[in-house]
Amino acid sequence: MSACCGQAERGRWVPEESMPSPALLPSVSVMGHCRRRGSQLLLGQECHLQVYEQGGVAQLAGVLANPLPDLPHGTLDLAELQRVLARGHGSPYHPVCELVCLENTHCSSGGRVLPIDYLRQGTVLRLRWHMTAQVPHTQSWSPHQAPDSRPCDSSGGHTQEPPGDLSSLGLAPLTSACPAFQVHLLARTYGARIHLDGARLMNAAVALRVPPAHIVEHCDSVSFCFSKGLGAPGGALVGGPKDFIEEAWRFRKALGGGMRQSGVLAAAALVGLAGAEEALLQDHKNAQRFAKGLQELASPVCSVDPATVETNMVLVRVNGLAPTELCQRLQVVSADEVAQIGRAVHVLVFPWTEQSVRAVWHRDISTQDTDLALRKWALVLRQLES
Repeated sequence: MSACCGQAERGRWVPEESMPSPALLPSVSVMGHCRRRGSQLLLGQECHLQVYEQGGVAQLAGVLANPLPDLPHGTLDLAELQRVLARGHGSPYHPVCELVCLENTHCSSGGRVLPIDYLRQGTVLRLRWHMTAQVPHTQSWSPHQAPDSRPCDSSGGHTQEPPGDLSSLGLAPLTSACPAFQVHLLARTYGARIHLDGARLMNAAVALRVPPAHIVEHCDSVSFCFSKGLGAPGGALVGGPKDFIEEAWRFRKALGGGMRQSGVLAAAALVGLAGAEEALLQDHKNAQRFAKGLQELASPVCSVDPATVETNMVLVRVNGLAPTELCQRLQVVSADEVAQIGRAVHVLVFPWTEQSVRAVWHRDISTQDTDLALRKWALVLRQLES
């Protein structure tokens, strides 16, 4: 399990079932970084933490979530991120931004994977490629230093604050096309940290063909779920530096997350990790197989772009009827269906938006199951189009 946390000094087991609310894991992570009430969290407007946790970070942690527009992969526009970070830095009127939260894979984007460079902190050499001028030798602070390492004056205050405009450091202006390794550099420049919501971290690692530690090494903390593609009955892990984990332990306890029987779930998580790479890779192949098969049906009712299917999720656009109706038709079994397909097939998909449904693959869905789902889908579409 420690391999999932990368450079994290310790990991903490978080049993999801110990809380009646699903807000435990994200709230613990945010509270571990945002120690003062009224601080600010930057995140995507469609990310899981923003949309599906009932505003738990505000209710429980007193943290203001500032949602930013999502780009197609679930990334944040770097220019916009820099603008918001700079606006509040050192201002007595704006909330202090202490955390940037990223999600990988990005659920609302259909399981898209964050490009590995998006999380990467640039090396000195790569940074110089985007410099328009050298940083003066008299500079008393560098963006390569951690925020707390800036020199202080006799009163304990920092002698020089990071600028609102990175051009004064010699950096070229940020654009959405600028190399995305600067996201971590941006956060550190303005004293913020990065938390990775890695509920499906293993799916991202398999898709990128890199170890999980390679993805999280550019983050200050990571949360990881065992009950998604890995198939465990429950449980999640939070990883980060020792002081962060010690605080997370206290917050978990305060939120009612203590569990003496966590070893039972941890044992199931170990089973899920065993052979995880092979199982997840097959899930990804099955999802891609389904997307291509559905595209070949060329139905005016449903459409999908296989190029956007990167892991175990497929978002299907629905035209001409409500997604809930399509889901109901896919679940119902008729006598005609049994005669045509040869067996009863129940396809369970989720009405994701007003114009889409979501299908998700896991280790209990085989290639044969995928083909049966396609046959059922084709049957329903013929009925709708007749």
